Amino acid sequence: MSRLARAHLTVADPILGAHIRTIGPCALKPDRTREPYAALVSAIAHQQLHGRAAETILARLHAHAGGACPDPATLLSLPEPVLRACGFSGAKVAALHDIARHSLAGTIPTRRAATRMTDEALIERLCAVRGIGRWTVEMLLIFTLGRPDIFPVDDFGVREGYRLLHALPSQPKPRDFVIIGEAYAPYRSTAAWYLWRAADAAKKIPLP
Repeated sequence: MSRLARAHLTVADPILGAHIRTIGPCALKPDRTREPYAALVSAIAHQQLHGRAAETILARLHAHAGGACPDPATLLSLPEPVLRACGFSGAKVAALHDIARHSLAGTIPTRRAATRMTDEALIERLCAVRGIGRWTVEMLLIFTLGRPDIFPVDDFGVREGYRLLHALPSQPKPRDFVIIGEAYAPYRSTAAWYLWRAADAAKKIPLP
């Protein structure tokens, strides 16, 4: 994290600033080698599942493509029984096939093409894909494309981290959180990362 980002977030929210000093440098490191298509396939696998279980399912899927994420044409050629055997539900199979179709049609941009698109343009385009919502695209923007100013207001962990740091009785509503997050711009992705860490730290505190 740059000194400018630290200074801006500390001025915008001194409580968050104190938390930043406690946690130390931001360790957010986007995977700049992954294509948006592969990130969306992974996102579908992880929906409503523990990370370890999702990775097992993805490993079974990758086995059908030589150990890597199958390209769109290969994924589209895999019939439902094969994908169900990997561990995907019927709804997820439909979503995977839709991702493949949209990738072949160019709706899902390559990483290079995505660099020429705004955050909101990417959100609007990718939310047209079955099984993909705004939160999923926001995670792609942060962790795959490395966009610096994304604030996922629907994310439980980000809202919970804010609640804990500010000792609030309840989480802010998403519509209110949008306004709160405006003060963190243009470093809202970094702010979100630190709020996630606040929520994670609370989970590690043993109950009395």
